[in-house]
Amino acid sequence: MPRSGYLWILWVSLLGYGAAAAGADETALTRFQQARPHMGTQFGIALYAPDAETASKAFEAAFSRIGELDDRLSDYDATSELSRLSGASPTQAPVPISKDLWKVLAASQKLSRRTDGAFDVTVGPLTSLWRNARREKELPDDERLKHALTSTGYEHLRLHKENRTAELLRPGMRLDLGAIAKGYACDEALAAMSKLHVTRALVNGGGGMAIGDLPPGEKGWSIGVAPLEPEAEPSQVLVLANCGVATSGDAWQYVELGGVRYSHIVDPQTGLGMTTRSSVTVVAPTGMQADGLATAASVLGPEKGLELIDQTPGAAAVVVWVEEGETKSAESKRFEELPTE
Repeated sequence: MPRSGYLWILWVSLLGYGAAAAGADETALTRFQQARPHMGTQFGIALYAPDAETASKAFEAAFSRIGELDDRLSDYDATSELSRLSGASPTQAPVPISKDLWKVLAASQKLSRRTDGAFDVTVGPLTSLWRNARREKELPDDERLKHALTSTGYEHLRLHKENRTAELLRPGMRLDLGAIAKGYACDEALAAMSKLHVTRALVNGGGGMAIGDLPPGEKGWSIGVAPLEPEAEPSQVLVLANCGVATSGDAWQYVELGGVRYSHIVDPQTGLGMTTRSSVTVVAPTGMQADGLATAASVLGPEKGLELIDQTPGAAAVVVWVEEGETKSAESKRFEELPTE
């Protein structure tokens, strides 16, 4: 597969397809699309349905499910289930949690163990500091950074499968699911539409997505992997169905302080925003897997990140980064097998 000298970010066109006719043995289907704000970003859904009424029901089911998950998994909402759990730290006893929160936390802890903490949803105290840094254009104070680090560490989050409970063992712990929850929400939105027999759909939540059955008459959904610069054309286009896709990088969220560019992606070990400019695009069996793997690979760096991808069944990735002013790229073993236009 050809490689580009550009940094790549995920790009998907949800526009310009119009109506599409199905095969001769299928009901004619039309393309519909909607977008609504959730989880601090914009969720867009494109789907094919036989009529507007069916499409409307599918949209409502999908966005209702996303909204439900927003109420449970958001760290921006002080009343969410996640925020209430964080606010109880250190918990005096195991806290019962919903099935959704359990699924996301269990997947997160599994990935944390696989990456020796490079992926860690307990980084909430650190991401809060860096959000302020981007807003105020000022580096976090050393003492505050050290203090925040004492409240992090995935080993201080304990899950008990037998009664679906969680414990936070350190004072001041704050969970941040921003690197995995949107992918889960995309998966669940697809599942909600599937119950209504709308399976030819794509859910895009802030750059991560879950992709259903292929559009009628097409080989798959066209997903472009584009140069880092906004508004640039895709450098290549993947043709995908029934999978998840996510990109992690500093194209949009970063801050330059003292001549150094800091990403919104925080290294859990140092507490600092990543300074290596990079972009990681992952294709995996589900949106949640792709979402988590993309962040983990970003923190691990190209070599270890691609090792992680190669060790994950059904996953593929491309990593592009800048090293000493030179743009480099590398692909996982399975990336070349992905179909392209």
